[in-house]
Amino acid sequence: MEKGKIQKKGFNTMAIHGEGEGKKPANALNSPIFMTSTFTFDNLEHAEKTFSFECDDYVYTRGNNPNLRELERKMAILEGGVDSVAFATGMAAISSVFFSLLKPGDKIIAHQVLYGSSYNVVKKLLPAYGIRSEFLDLTAIADLENHLSEDLKVIYFETPANPSLEIIDIKAIADLVKNRDIKIVVDNTFATPYLQRPLDLGADVVVHSATKYLSGHGDVLGGVAVAKEEDYIQSLKFEYMTEFGGVLSPFNAWLLLRGLKTLGIRMDKHQENAARVAEYLAKHEKVQQVYYPGLFSNKYHELARSQMKGPGAMLSFELKAGLEEARLFVDRLKMIKLAVSLGDTETLIEYPFFMTHRDYTEEDLRKLGLSSKLLRISVGLEDVADIIADLDQALAGI
Repeated sequence: MEKGKIQKKGFNTMAIHGEGEGKKPANALNSPIFMTSTFTFDNLEHAEKTFSFECDDYVYTRGNNPNLRELERKMAILEGGVDSVAFATGMAAISSVFFSLLKPGDKIIAHQVLYGSSYNVVKKLLPAYGIRSEFLDLTAIADLENHLSEDLKVIYFETPANPSLEIIDIKAIADLVKNRDIKIVVDNTFATPYLQRPLDLGADVVVHSATKYLSGHGDVLGGVAVAKEEDYIQSLKFEYMTEFGGVLSPFNAWLLLRGLKTLGIRMDKHQENAARVAEYLAKHEKVQQVYYPGLFSNKYHELARSQMKGPGAMLSFELKAGLEEARLFVDRLKMIKLAVSLGDTETLIEYPFFMTHRDYTEEDLRKLGLSSKLLRISVGLEDVADIIADLDQALAGI
């Protein structure tokens, strides 16, 4: 895929039509689901040519499948990469990218605030394989500069960060390490390619939990890694995804392709609702702090405006009340569901200290400037008045 083809048309058009490929089987509007584990060959010569990559036919779904290829091509277009690799989950994508870029003796620097499972991989799993890991505040570029070293091979972060909603300056980090053998890996799950394209800002690899906004309906597990270099993508696909076996099912790939068609319009509505919810919470007498880059008062507001099309629909907040009152607030919610994950049509709330970030101690959170009372909301697509009404009645009872 030539990078020059990317974004010739608008985002929503590309999300629906992709590369504008030819007719689908039986002239179907949507691709059929190729629910097959293996593919047949016309003869041995055909098999030999396929195995030696002399033709683009398929062998075995663990290595490739038409539904996966359609998803991979479309994600590459939307993110501005040369190609992408689909995985069974976001963590399969993240872990495979790490192991493809790091070897024993190398070092990875990650932002100090990460999704809990990503944090565990960097903190516990990679060191078990002889890879050094270090956590820094990557919003402080000067501090990062002081930690650059010959063995540093990967800088990894989410932006916006989970659950702090910190915004990390992708271009500034890319400029800092431009002449070094260091790869920048950005988790773009919260923003999606509709709101932010890290590769355009200097990142080398973008990863997604496709389970979230790319799907948008809470019914899929999936992950994607997008990169600038074709050779790297081939290595990631055939040496790591295929051999580790973290393959996405054809049905889930088909569901993700369906989700991508409405990504842009969903994100517009998600953001519209999130802005209203953030404004409501920021004015409420029982709320201590709201973390949402769309608020003018947010310290990352200008940076978010400079590298994102919009601030997204994730927000976190702290109550003035104590821990027990925070728990009571969560339990009083009715329409808003207590659940992990995000990016669904439903508004979801979670309590990071007890759920997704339970491996961070209370002291860890304090050092990061976060409270054990921090709550995270994924603002959904319901009528915003109903979302606010549910928050209002829950707050009234504490």
